[in-house]
Amino acid sequence: MLDLRPVFFVVGLMVAALGLIMFIPMFVDMYHDGLSWRGFGISGILSFLFGVSMALANYTPKPDLGARGAFLLTVSSWVALSAFASLPFLMEPIGLSITDAIFEATSGITTTGSTILTGLDHMPRGVLLWRAMLQWIGGIGIIVTAMAILPMLKIGGMQLFRLESSDMGEKILPRAASIAMAISLIYLGLTILCTVLYMVVGMSGFDAIAHAMTTLATGGYSTSDASMGGFMDQGADLVCIAFMMAGGMPFGMYLLMTRGDFKAPLRDPQVRAFVGIMISLIALVTLGLWAGSEYSAAEGASFWQALRLSAFNTVSIVTGTGYATTDYNSWGPFALGAFFVFMFIGGCAGSTACSIKIFRYQVAFEALRAYLFKMPRNHAVSPLRYGGAPLPESVVFSILSYFFLFFLTFAVTAIALSFIGLDPITAWSGAGSAVANVGPGLGEIIGPAGTYQSLPASAKWVLMTAMIVGRLEIITALVILNPAFWRT
Repeated sequence: MLDLRPVFFVVGLMVAALGLIMFIPMFVDMYHDGLSWRGFGISGILSFLFGVSMALANYTPKPDLGARGAFLLTVSSWVALSAFASLPFLMEPIGLSITDAIFEATSGITTTGSTILTGLDHMPRGVLLWRAMLQWIGGIGIIVTAMAILPMLKIGGMQLFRLESSDMGEKILPRAASIAMAISLIYLGLTILCTVLYMVVGMSGFDAIAHAMTTLATGGYSTSDASMGGFMDQGADLVCIAFMMAGGMPFGMYLLMTRGDFKAPLRDPQVRAFVGIMISLIALVTLGLWAGSEYSAAEGASFWQALRLSAFNTVSIVTGTGYATTDYNSWGPFALGAFFVFMFIGGCAGSTACSIKIFRYQVAFEALRAYLFKMPRNHAVSPLRYGGAPLPESVVFSILSYFFLFFLTFAVTAIALSFIGLDPITAWSGAGSAVANVGPGLGEIIGPAGTYQSLPASAKWVLMTAMIVGRLEIITALVILNPAFWRT
C-alpha cells in the first residue's frame, strides 16, 4: 500500500517554509508604508501553522518515498504551494477572487508569467516583490526537480541527465537536498550579478531585485505594466537578454564550471545547439521585421532597433520568460506565426526555461536519421548516439512519448478553451503559452499588451491546470491519474 505520510510530511515542510517567506514582503511593505502587509502577515501565519501541523502529523524518522511517492510528491508539492501562495492575493488591498488569486500564484510559481493584474506601476511593493519571489522560488524548484527527481523517474528522456545512481528510496530526499544547496548558491550568485547590472543601467534597487529574480527564473513578471519596455532606455533589455540566456542554460553546467571544468559548455550538445538556434532565430525575425512594412509604420526604420527588438522578444519567447519590449502584434503575420512556433522550443534540460527543450529535438532528429538510413538497407546497423555516448532505445521511446503527450495536451487545452467561447487566436495561443509556460499569448486579449483578466473563470482553471501539467513535464502529472498507480 502506498504510504502517504512521507509525502504529506515533505509538503507540510514546504508550506511552512513558504509561510515564513511571506514575512519578507510583509516587512518590505511596512517599510514603504504599503497597505498589503497585514495580508502577508495573516497569510504567513496561516501557511506556517498549517504546514507545521501537517508535517508533525505525518512525521516519519526515515521517510521512504519510492517511485510512486516521488511522483505524488512532485505533483502535490506544486499544487499545494500554488494554493497557499495565492493567500496574499485574496487579502486587501488586492482582494482578488479565489480563481484570480490562484491563477496569479500558479502562473508565478510555475514561472509561466501570465497575469491578471493591471496597474503594476502603482501596486504595493510587497505584492510586486511577492510575485517576483514566487517565480524565483519556482525557478530553483524546477531545476531541482529536473536534476534530482525527473531523471530517476525516467520522465521524457530526462534519464539522460542522471547525476548519480537511479536507486529509489529514501535517497531521493537527501540527493534532492544536496543538489538544491549547490544549485541554490549558483542561482543566488547569478541573481545578485543580474541585480547589480540592472542597477548599473539605471533601474532602482527595488526594480532591479524584482526583475533579476524573474529574469533568471525565466518567469517574466514585471513591476511595470510596460514590462521590460519601460526600462530599456539605458539598456536594461540588453542585460535581460544575457540573463534570460543564462537561465535557459543547464545549471549542471554551471556546477561543473564552479569545479574548474570550464570546457563543459563546449562539450554539451544542447548548449551548442541552444546558442546556434537562438542566433539563427534572431537573424530570421530581424530580417522579417526589417523587410516588413508593418515595422516601418510601427517602430521606425532603424535596422539596429529592429535587431534589438527582435533579439529581446525572440529570446523571451523561446526561453519562456514572457517579457516584452513592444506590442509585437503590430509586426505582421510573419512575426506572429514565428513567435507561436517559438513557444514550443524551450531551453536546455536542467534550466529554468520551459517547453519541450532542445535535447528532445536533438534525440528525435537522431532517431529520424537512423530510421532514414536503415529504410533502404534492411540489415544495416545505425547506432543511436547523443553527445558521443550510446543512446538507449528506452530514452528514444520516452522522448517520442513525451512529444505525443505534449501536443495532445496542447490540443485538448485549446479545444477546451474554444468550447468555453474564446476566439481561435486566444484559445490556441493561450493553450500553447500555458502548456509551454511562456506567459503572454497572441492577439489583443492575452497578447504582450493585454492580460488574462477578462477571460472566463472556467478558462482560467483550464489554463492553470495546463500550466502545472506543462511545468511538470506532462507525464509526471498524468501518471498519478492512472488507476494502476493507486493499486497496491
